[in-house]
Amino acid sequence: MIDSADDIVQDAALRANICIVGGGPAGLTLAMELARLGKSILLLESGDLAPADDVQSLNEGEVADEALHSPPDKYRPRVLGGGTSIWGGRCVPLDPIDFEARPWMDHSGWPIGFKDIEQYYPAANALCEAGEYEYDARLAVAGGMRPLLRGFTPLHFDINRIERFSCPTHFGARYRDRLRADGNIRVLIKATVTRLRTSPDGVRIDGIDAQNHSGGGFSVSADQFVLAMGGMEIPRLLLTSNDVHARGIGNVNDLVGRFYMSHIAGTVGSLQVNGPKDTVWHGYDVAADGTYCRRRIALRPEVQARLGLGNAVFRLHHPRITDPRHRTGPLSAIYLGQHFISYEYAKRLVSDSPPTLATWLRHGVNATVDPFSTMRFLGHWLRHRTLAERKFPSIIIRPRTNLFSLDFHAEQVPNPDSRITLGDKTDRFGNRQVRVDWRYTAQDIETVARSFELLRADLAERQTASLTLAANEPDIETVVRRDGAYGGHHIGTARMGAGPASGVVDLNGKVFGVNNLFIAGSAVFPTSSQANPTLTIVATAMRLADHLGTIARQVPRLSTVGQLVPAG
Repeated sequence: MIDSADDIVQDAALRANICIVGGGPAGLTLAMELARLGKSILLLESGDLAPADDVQSLNEGEVADEALHSPPDKYRPRVLGGGTSIWGGRCVPLDPIDFEARPWMDHSGWPIGFKDIEQYYPAANALCEAGEYEYDARLAVAGGMRPLLRGFTPLHFDINRIERFSCPTHFGARYRDRLRADGNIRVLIKATVTRLRTSPDGVRIDGIDAQNHSGGGFSVSADQFVLAMGGMEIPRLLLTSNDVHARGIGNVNDLVGRFYMSHIAGTVGSLQVNGPKDTVWHGYDVAADGTYCRRRIALRPEVQARLGLGNAVFRLHHPRITDPRHRTGPLSAIYLGQHFISYEYAKRLVSDSPPTLATWLRHGVNATVDPFSTMRFLGHWLRHRTLAERKFPSIIIRPRTNLFSLDFHAEQVPNPDSRITLGDKTDRFGNRQVRVDWRYTAQDIETVARSFELLRADLAERQTASLTLAANEPDIETVVRRDGAYGGHHIGTARMGAGPASGVVDLNGKVFGVNNLFIAGSAVFPTSSQANPTLTIVATAMRLADHLGTIARQVPRLSTVGQLVPAG
C-alpha cells in the first residue's frame, strides 16, 4: 500500500520488521525483494508521487567550489523513484578490475569480488528494463552490432563493450501498482526522517524520528533499518544523529562523508574520421527485445595495470554544440532552444562557452540554411523520444562532415579529502544542510589525459582518424574543470570495508558497531569504476535483500494487523 504521512497521527509510534528510508532504486528494489519473505516492510520516502518545490528545498546546501560541482538540490529529486525520475537509463555493469585492490590506486579494493555481484546483474537488468544481461557487441544483437569505426582494431582499447538502455524506467511510476497491491509493503510518502535514535550503548538503532509535510512528528521502530537515501543524504543523517555517537553514527574513524566520488566526465577533442561517412556508426543498435545498445571504447584492464591508470571509456559524440562552425542545423537548433532543456542535460550540452550575440546569429544561420536536417531531427525526437514508451536514449546527430568529439567517462580515485560534511545553514526541520567539497586529483587527470593520448596513437597508427584537443582546450585539466563532477553520481561516502579502519559498513552493508543498521546504494561503493552506478545499485540492493532475508527468517514475523506470529 502507499499512504501519506500527512495522515499519521501526531506522535504515533509505527512498527515494522524492516524499515527502509528512501524510495529511490535501492530502496524500492529492497522493498519488493524483501516483501517475498512475508515480513512487514515500511518504506519512508520524503517526497511525494510527483516533484514539489517545498520538499525539494530540503536538498539545498552549499558547495565549496561552485565551478566544479552542481548545487546539492540538483540531480537529487525528492520523489518516489528518486534519481530514476530523471535518469537517462544507461545501464553498465562494473568490471572485475574495479573490485581489486590495485597497488597503483590508494584505498582501492572491495571486501567482495565481482562474482558476488555478477550473479545479481541479470535480475537487476530485468528490473531496470534494460533487456538481456549481455554486454558484448558481438552477442547483444543478432549478427553482431555494427562496427563503430570500420576496420579499427585498437591496441589499448576494447571496442566490443557496450552500454544498454532502460526505457528509462522511473521506478516510482513503473512499480507503483505493485507497491500498492503488496500487503507486506507499506510506503509512506511525505515522510522525512530527521534523526536515528540509538540505544544507550550505541550498538543498535532503537528507532527513528520523522516528520510529515504538515509539521507532525512520529516515530518508527523495527528489527532492522536500511538507509537508501543516496550518497549525500546518508552521511548527512549519520552525522546529524550524534546523541550517543558524538561524531555521528558509524563515524568512529572519521570516514562518514569522506571519499566522495562522482565521475570524471565530459566532452573533449576534435576527431576527424578518414574515409566516407559510412566508415562511422556512432548511433544505437536495437536488440530483439527492443533495447537500445551502443558500443563504447573501453580502456583494457591490462593497460590500466601496466600504466597505473583508473578505468575509463570513450564514446563518439557530435561536435561541441556551442561552436557554430559545425554548420549542422539540428545542433544549432538545440543551442538556440537550450532554455527549454532540463538543467541536468543543458549543463553539459551547452556549458563550455558564454553566449554572445555573434554566436547566436551564427547558430541562427545554421538552423536556417539546414532546415530539412533540423525538421528530420525534430520529427525523429518527437516519435522516438517524446511519444515513445522506450525512448531513444540521447541526441545522435551525424555531422555534415566526419568531424566528431569524444565523450569520456572515467573513474575517480578514492580521495579522503573529497567529502560531504554538514554546513552551517539548517533546513525547516532544524537539521544542518550538506556542504559538498568535491575534489579531483592529479591521478584522475592522468587517467583521462593518458587514455586520450593512447586513443590518439591507436587511431593514427591505423590511419583511421586524427584526434586532437579542440581549439579552446589547452589541456585535459581545463576540460575536466569546465565540465566538473558528473552531478548525478554520488559515490563512496559510506564505503564498504574489511573493517572499521577502512570502511563505514561491512561486506553486507551493515554499519560497523551498530547491529541493525544497513546502508544500500552507491554510498557503499569503495571505488567508482567507469560505469554509471544505477545497475549496480539495484544489483547490490538485491544482494542486501538476500542477506536481510536470512536475518529476518530468524525473528518473529509481524502480521499486517500488528500481531506477532511465528517465523516461517
